[in-house]
Amino acid sequence: MARESTIGEQELALVRHIADRGGASVAEAVDEFGASRALARSTVLTMMERLRSKGYLSRQMADGVYRYRACASSADLLKDAVQRFVERSLDGSVSPFLAYLSDAPELSDQERQALEQIVARLDAAQRKDR
Repeated sequence: MARESTIGEQELALVRHIADRGGASVAEAVDEFGASRALARSTVLTMMERLRSKGYLSRQMADGVYRYRACASSADLLKDAVQRFVERSLDGSVSPFLAYLSDAPELSDQERQALEQIVARLDAAQRKDR
């Protein structure tokens, strides 16, 4: 099933939570995700079923309980969310996003190193295309 592009912040947090754990039952998601956010069991179940209908989660019966699994890794989900943000909010231009990053004093050394690696990959791909 193809994933819809619409997903809210709380839904993204829930599907990433499930992806990070390799799967979860509704009870586990309520205990681990919903409790800290004061979400009722019915709310968590509704969110999980909506995410399943949107193609973000799948479910399978195991020992009489449905186990939900994310259809993508947490990293891929986050990458997709950033891509949708850039396309919708920044008209597809990454320049405003990069300007924000250049002024962000809270970037860790690890984050800066990751950005440098991305730029190096972009440079290598551009040289390869010439």
